[in-house]
Amino acid sequence: MARLAVFASGNGSNFQAIAEAVRKTGHSLEFLLCNKQSAYVIERARLLDIPVYLVSYRDKTREEVEREILGYTRRHHIDLIALAGYMKLLTPFFLSSFTGDILNVHPSLLPKYAGVNAIERSYRGGDPELGISVIKIDNGVDTGPVLFQTSFKREPAATLEQVEAKIHELEHTHFPAVIIRELDNRDKRNR
Repeated sequence: MARLAVFASGNGSNFQAIAEAVRKTGHSLEFLLCNKQSAYVIERARLLDIPVYLVSYRDKTREEVEREILGYTRRHHIDLIALAGYMKLLTPFFLSSFTGDILNVHPSLLPKYAGVNAIERSYRGGDPELGISVIKIDNGVDTGPVLFQTSFKREPAATLEQVEAKIHELEHTHFPAVIIRELDNRDKRNR
């Protein structure tokens, strides 16, 4: 059994898709880490009976917060972290201190549209094909190795809202599948 932690900051639809998929495996989603007290993802975690750690960056250095987070990962023996809309960049300190892998889903076909507002930028850019990328986090912003990409052809009359819904559908389907594959791989290496 491999152990997963999910970091999220918002609504938590990706978190819920991950939690429901992981429940069907022999792996464990150990906790949700959130940096926003009012984020709906916290309610989703509570409804799924998943422990929540709330961290605050207020009046602390990033290293202080990341030391706190590392404490949670060590206490739960976390093998893999999934970033599901976690709106804080992890520093090189954290990345070099955490011994497992960290995955992120990005709503564009990287390397195009790295960073924020990727869906809107790809939509406004008129790209004929839109999609998602699942990457392994490195020290850059959306520059890590791509583990998975999938896309769909843009419908000429599609609105931004329709494109966003399709992107989220891809995220909810494919991000959990990649996470489970990586948990399976980690479990095999740990045996």
